[in-house]
Amino acid sequence: MEKPILFYSTNLMAPPVSFNKALLKGLAPDKGLYMPEYIPRVEKEEIHAFSDMEYPEIAFRIIKKFLTGVIPEEDLERLIRDAYDYPVPLEHVYERKYVMRLDQGPTASFKDFAARMMGRLMQYYLKQDKRNLLILTATSGDTGSAIANAFYGLDNINVAILFPETEVTDRQRKQMTTLGKNVRIISIDGKFDDCQALVKEAFTDPDLEQLKLSSANSINIGRIIPQIVYYFYAYAKLRKAKHEEVIFSVPSGNFGDMMGGILGMKMGLPVKRFVIATNENDEFPKYLQSGNYDKTIPSFNCISSAMNVGHPSNLARLVALYGGMMDESGKIFKAADMEIMQKEIWSTSIDDEKTRETIQNAWKEHQLLLEPHGSVGWAGLMKYCNEFPDEGGPGQLCISLETAHPAKFPQEIQKLLEFDPALPPSLEGLEDKLESFEHLDNDYEDFKHYLVQTY
Repeated sequence: MEKPILFYSTNLMAPPVSFNKALLKGLAPDKGLYMPEYIPRVEKEEIHAFSDMEYPEIAFRIIKKFLTGVIPEEDLERLIRDAYDYPVPLEHVYERKYVMRLDQGPTASFKDFAARMMGRLMQYYLKQDKRNLLILTATSGDTGSAIANAFYGLDNINVAILFPETEVTDRQRKQMTTLGKNVRIISIDGKFDDCQALVKEAFTDPDLEQLKLSSANSINIGRIIPQIVYYFYAYAKLRKAKHEEVIFSVPSGNFGDMMGGILGMKMGLPVKRFVIATNENDEFPKYLQSGNYDKTIPSFNCISSAMNVGHPSNLARLVALYGGMMDESGKIFKAADMEIMQKEIWSTSIDDEKTRETIQNAWKEHQLLLEPHGSVGWAGLMKYCNEFPDEGGPGQLCISLETAHPAKFPQEIQKLLEFDPALPPSLEGLEDKLESFEHLDNDYEDFKHYLVQTY
């Protein structure tokens, strides 16, 4: 039997742990992010076989490579089939350009793919250990609703979600604040990065050890591994030739979605290039170009609100993957191999004006309905194909990720396209539900006091 993969901290000052311990801990004790000590391979023949499989079958084959020895295969397969009971549409746009719609889950966001799998795995391990857990998570939009939905009603897990008070849409907020039970929502007078900083400080505060804290946003490796799957799925379903390469365009904020794709490539997925499209928070495109990293503080408030991140946590993982070392504050102690990174990744920043223009043009030219985040991804892909026509020509398979349902952004769609997008079942009736959430200042001592008094 294969040895279980151990997970090390990107800060390199904490001992490696098994997957289940990394999952339940969330953040390493040295404030680093957990990464696999080695990346398992998926051979070409197996990737080709994926073309004849449904999504849960592919998910089982990818995820089990990281979880060997820490969960029986039959239990893992059962959890995966329970998590993925909704479609993953691959919408043809023109030539060989596609949009993968990751918005058909219970909260109409790509975050469902990771949150549902992670929630089931956490509950599985907690029941085995007869333990309780407090999930502490910051959200800039869709993470909160996906986590709240995935953990809602579980009797051994409490959830506290922080969000920036003025930077989520009404529907995104209501998906979190209308649940109740074991889910508490806290608005913070600040930015997403402030929410994230409060969460990270709580994790390393010895006074809060008795609360048994863990994270469910993309600082948790349990969020990253399930996000590898849909890259393999899309390629397997759309490839025409055995050795064809694909270009993926990923709208990116905290870079968890991107990390899933990059790990997939390192596992053997034949990716020609990753296009990483950010909004006006352009710290990553500048870093990729120059090798120098400067945070965007404070972050810009763009209409692609879930991507308003001035210092993406997952950059530490990316830097580690390319042989460097970055700490949680963004300080680089060892440079990554920028030459290889630049060969495999191309990045651009899309401002709000271009985001809106792309929503209008995609609908007018292709009847392609995009919301702001998906628009950033599509605009990034179009920019890449225009700048590198030999790379992204008519015969090249290109897949852009649509990460949230357009109905989550009705005001923007109505203003730009003059119609309301049809509501998916997960958003129906939200307007009539009662909301309940707390308000806190951006102050760690206030937040700490709240946690101690509440839990």
